[in-house]
Amino acid sequence: MSTKTKEKAGLFSEEKLEEVVEAQRKWEEGPLAQEIDKHPERMPRFSTISDLEISRLYTPRDIPNFDYLKDLNFPGCYPFTRGVHTTMYRGRLWTMRQFAGFGTPEQTNERYRYLLSIGQTGLSMAFDFPTLYGRDSDDPMARGEVGKCGVAVDTLADFEIIFKGIPMDKITTSMTINPPAIVLLAMYIVAAEKQGVSQDKIGGTVQNDMLKEFIAQKTWIYPPLPSLRLVRDIVVYCTNHVPKWNTISISGYHIREAGATAVQELAFTLADGIEYVKMGVEAGLDVDAFAPRYSFFFDSHMDFFEEIAKMRAARRMWAKIMKDRFGAKNPRSWWMRFHTQTAGCSLTAQQPLNNIVRTAIEALAAVLGGTQSLHTNSMDETWALPTEEAVTVALRTQQIIAYESGVANTIDPLGGSYFVEALTNEMERKAWDYINKIEDLGGIIPAIEAGYPQKEITEAAFRYQQQLEIKEKVIVGVNEFIMPGEELPIEILKVDPEVERVQMERLNEVRRKRDNSKVKRTLDHLRDAAADEKENLMPIIIDLVREYASIGEIMGAMKEVFGEYRDPGYF
Repeated sequence: MSTKTKEKAGLFSEEKLEEVVEAQRKWEEGPLAQEIDKHPERMPRFSTISDLEISRLYTPRDIPNFDYLKDLNFPGCYPFTRGVHTTMYRGRLWTMRQFAGFGTPEQTNERYRYLLSIGQTGLSMAFDFPTLYGRDSDDPMARGEVGKCGVAVDTLADFEIIFKGIPMDKITTSMTINPPAIVLLAMYIVAAEKQGVSQDKIGGTVQNDMLKEFIAQKTWIYPPLPSLRLVRDIVVYCTNHVPKWNTISISGYHIREAGATAVQELAFTLADGIEYVKMGVEAGLDVDAFAPRYSFFFDSHMDFFEEIAKMRAARRMWAKIMKDRFGAKNPRSWWMRFHTQTAGCSLTAQQPLNNIVRTAIEALAAVLGGTQSLHTNSMDETWALPTEEAVTVALRTQQIIAYESGVANTIDPLGGSYFVEALTNEMERKAWDYINKIEDLGGIIPAIEAGYPQKEITEAAFRYQQQLEIKEKVIVGVNEFIMPGEELPIEILKVDPEVERVQMERLNEVRRKRDNSKVKRTLDHLRDAAADEKENLMPIIIDLVREYASIGEIMGAMKEVFGEYRDPGYF
């Protein structure tokens, strides 16, 4: 066989592929046709949740040019389809995180201590809506929301309480925060300092992904360009001073939760990642100095194999982007390290105990997809923040997968599956189509301004809803297997309205005791610096945090310079 023929055939010779094709034809015309004649298939068309059509059977003919070394290679080797670490979970299990935080800092500290005591290996901070929007607890817009969907944080005093008795050099923390990320990271740095832990010793992640806010989650404050300026300032500062910190968690999770397909989640997340790498390079950093500290955050939805294929394709695509487009030379810059959270949008208020099963399936997909960190949702999260019982079941789900299922005993156990490899290739091909379209529009920022990803997500969500309404897709307990008149069979967590009063009192006490003249002078310095595009705002914000300036004061000062963003509304 000539070299040319070998390249075309990949691992499978043309002769053997022809044998498979002929054998499959005979099978389809014989045994299969006879079986379908007796027992027709359940549906005229089978597809993933994202509506990728699924064939009846996968064979070598579905991956005819499959090249093991080029398309898969070994774990820890480019293009990392099989995982970024050489031994994967045989060497170290994924970090088990539970998204936690509610009410007062004292209540959150108690929950964190509980989670660490039952085997959680990393903290993941949830903030309330006022904090997410950079507002203080006594802001009129905060009324009724303080401590409800996460912990209320106004000043450094709250962080000191949240991490009381928790050694910040012994744990890693992921903070799901975006517009005020620069302030919350400054609080984390200073809280660690007060424990005697220097900023070069702390580890964790700040989400700090503003592009997906404009696409999907919608918690913005400033327009896109000043928002990205703050992202840049974090990246530059941490590259030089906080080397163990992941400076951006490029998030597909919220894109998926907004109604995107798996392909859209993959494509738009990587497009955001490309823009963030460009940003770092344009800031004068060497790509290999900051790229290894970028991490990703994906959703794990209910379509088991689609999610596994998405994660495998994501690693391969990012490795190609970093090596070929940005010329990164450090293999760690080619790595896609990612956190996964099971799909919140898949949980149902109806028959909430079913959510335990959904979460287990999604968590298993994330593990087989090679995640580095995992959060499992609790069964009651469509009703309220999780109870201790619910969050324990969610964490035990991860531990049972890790220690009892056997799936962590070998690396990428689905590698080489005709179905998985074909689906991985299909995910990659369709994601590149989206990325090329975004490039044609001038990049992700012009695409966002034109409403392109927003429109694509809206249309995908509408198509999926139509499929649910005609029962082309089934959600157990929602559009099929319904139990009329069912009542909520579980206890739920209720946040005491008293939390708001307590938090406002603490904020007023902090303001009374601090050096207010120094806070005012430093806020003036921040306004002046914000007007200078070249100045990094992180050191000034750290100074403000040390003086117990509030999140609302800091974000408000920058708002005077940057202005506010108003969604133009795309339909």
